[in-house]
Amino acid sequence: MKVFVTGGAGQVGSTVTDMLLARGDHVLGIDNFATGRRDNLAPDANLRLVEGSITDADLINSLFADFKPDVVIHTAASYKDPEDWVTDAHVNAAGTANVAKASKVHGVGRLIYFQTALCYGTRPLQSPIHLDHPIDPVNSSYAISKTAGENYVQFSGVDWVTFRLANVIGERNVSGPLPIFFERLSAGKKCFVTPARRDFCYARDLARVVVRAADGVGRGTYHFSSGKDFAIRELYDAVVAAMKLNDYPEPEVKPLGKDDAPSILLDPSRTFTDFGELEFTPLPRIAEVAVERWNREGVQGGYTHLKEARS
Repeated sequence: MKVFVTGGAGQVGSTVTDMLLARGDHVLGIDNFATGRRDNLAPDANLRLVEGSITDADLINSLFADFKPDVVIHTAASYKDPEDWVTDAHVNAAGTANVAKASKVHGVGRLIYFQTALCYGTRPLQSPIHLDHPIDPVNSSYAISKTAGENYVQFSGVDWVTFRLANVIGERNVSGPLPIFFERLSAGKKCFVTPARRDFCYARDLARVVVRAADGVGRGTYHFSSGKDFAIRELYDAVVAAMKLNDYPEPEVKPLGKDDAPSILLDPSRTFTDFGELEFTPLPRIAEVAVERWNREGVQGGYTHLKEARS
């Protein structure tokens, strides 16, 4: 196949790209490297990686016309700065409109999108959250703009799949608690945890499902989730164990902030029905793989939407 991967150097995009290249597919990637790591992708004869933005409609149309992709896997997103509403709107809404419109115009067979679980709001009415839960993204610029992007994907008329995601983490993670814990602990700084619970899923486990979707499995909206959630403290303890620290650095326990959801747990029933048995890597193993890479190559990012963690 010929697959166009937006956000090709990001955590999910690069992991999917690796899997596609390993089986002989041709991949065109685009990334502006605002959060993507260049060293996430090794050179490959079947890979072309373009530095650019999905907000550039002329560039997007030119790439589609030249490459003629069979499938588009749209992982590119703005999430770096929660106060940068304009960039979120440009990338996640207008940029996705560019990708969706080009997919329609150039006859793409399937368009795969990734949505945040925050589309349901920070105080969901259910736990776990079902696919028929009301959409209520007015909790962050990111959630608002990603929901607008999802609407453009559905509006395109192209055969589409949307994965609404649990917290996807791994050794290519540049946002959230995993890289932040590693970075602070490596510097001998104190960390804090909250009572929040999240479903932490490994990026490679998601990527396997995405490749199957690219091959035609499923249609419509899915939750990618293990169906289980973990306390933030459990992730912290997994990082401490993976770093093999001599003494346990007791974290400060803070109450939930106003912008933090107590729990976001998605019901994955439809995903299990359509995609079958899925593999979910244990949390300690995810932490080990991440620590192994960051010890060798350094950690990047540490972006977060929690105001307390940015201070």
